[in-house]
Amino acid sequence: MEKNAIERLLDENDLGTIVLFDENDKEVEFEQIAIIPYENEVYAILKPVEKMEGVADDEAIVFLLDADEESDEVLSVVEDDAIIDAVFDAYYKLLDEDNENNE
Repeated sequence: MEKNAIERLLDENDLGTIVLFDENDKEVEFEQIAIIPYENEVYAILKPVEKMEGVADDEAIVFLLDADEESDEVLSVVEDDAIIDAVFDAYYKLLDEDNENNE
């Protein structure tokens, strides 16, 4: 049975790209950057593989692992700048800790 995008994101051994669908039902491929727990929620940092309108080449998008009306797991784009900043801060802190542990 093939795993869905969220199952693949949460599988630490699965580092392949993730395919999501935009508002026009067009496939968009993302590179997995990190899964970040923050304030009782789980966020995914994903970077578009191909050029995406409104996203610079060195930028990534923060998604909330959420549930829809039918309780199905979904990924929702986070638009709250405070949450985006906090998730990236947590990510950078993890990178710093990892670098210190590898020295």
